[in-house]
Amino acid sequence: MGTRAPSTETRVLVISGSVGAGHDGAADELVSRLAKLGVAADRRDYLDALPRVCRYMLRDGYRLSVGYWPAFFDWLFANLERTGWVRWVTLWLCKVAQRNVLRWVGDHEVVVSTYMLSSQTLGQLKEAGKINATLVTFLTDPAVHRTWVHPAVDHHVTVTEATARMGEQVYQTPMRAVGGLVSPRFAQPVDPGRRQALRAELGLSADGLVVLLATGSLGMGDVPNVVRSITSSGIGEVIVLCGRNDHLRKQLSAQPGVVALGWRDDVPELMAAADVLVHNAGGLSLTEALTAGLPPVTYRPIPGHGIANSQVLADAGLAPWPKDDAELVEAIRKQAIDRGDPSCVVLNPDTAALVLELLAERGQQVVPGEDALPA
Repeated sequence: MGTRAPSTETRVLVISGSVGAGHDGAADELVSRLAKLGVAADRRDYLDALPRVCRYMLRDGYRLSVGYWPAFFDWLFANLERTGWVRWVTLWLCKVAQRNVLRWVGDHEVVVSTYMLSSQTLGQLKEAGKINATLVTFLTDPAVHRTWVHPAVDHHVTVTEATARMGEQVYQTPMRAVGGLVSPRFAQPVDPGRRQALRAELGLSADGLVVLLATGSLGMGDVPNVVRSITSSGIGEVIVLCGRNDHLRKQLSAQPGVVALGWRDDVPELMAAADVLVHNAGGLSLTEALTAGLPPVTYRPIPGHGIANSQVLADAGLAPWPKDDAELVEAIRKQAIDRGDPSCVVLNPDTAALVLELLAERGQQVVPGEDALPA
């Protein structure tokens, strides 16, 4: 098999889903890593393949149900695991997207999905013989659920070994741990000078314990009560990442010992300035923290996938899951002792290297440039 130099002719498609920020974040990082390897990748948002009302149902329905009807979201999540009308409607929705997704796939050689519904649509198309691209699903959740898995998808890859084991044990689907898809900035060593400077800029103490509270891009969950639980204990100060939830940011800004921030591009620096992450979903922020070596704690997770993710993380020893305020304070105290080992989420070969392997198998081998990631 011959080789060829990096070229924009290499055909890779990455499909995400703009529900929250985790699926998009992973997709964007993969596209960036592939570009450094000389591989051009097209990027699509799965929701653009759906009618407008379906986009609203997925994007805003998720936000509203988690925020206002958590019991309903729990019920919905549980019923996606079962054969019934909820799963039937979901798979019908995936079929509605087939026409546009088929057009996107075109002559792409490898297609990577970071969103579970796009994986289902791709699987449906391949099962029907309508596409022959090599399909890869990158699971952004620590917990595998049925919608992430399709038998016609060629490769299912995960962030950690714990998730890969769950996929194989529960769903009898081979899975491979390839590490997180987050910016390499998170893996850089902490600069003590920058850490102190950022603390000073935020009005935080130089040496006190600082908790970084992640609430996702939508600022969801029982955040005000969690903030009160931490600050009233006196264990430390709190930085709250409120995402795009400006109401939450304003609500928390006046509280002493609390720094409430909106959408930020300097999260690697904020994680370097903190001692512990408290999260409620197990999504992108959790992967970023593990990559940065920032010890995580799960508390009051959001319903559905948030609870499922929390159990997997706790069982794997990746993030303790305290059940009340006293346990939360004790978990923060224990986790803050040392920064962690990122080896569970910084792996080689990673997803970008896997894509190169698959292109080579299809006769599209690429010679990596100087910025290539080690295999």
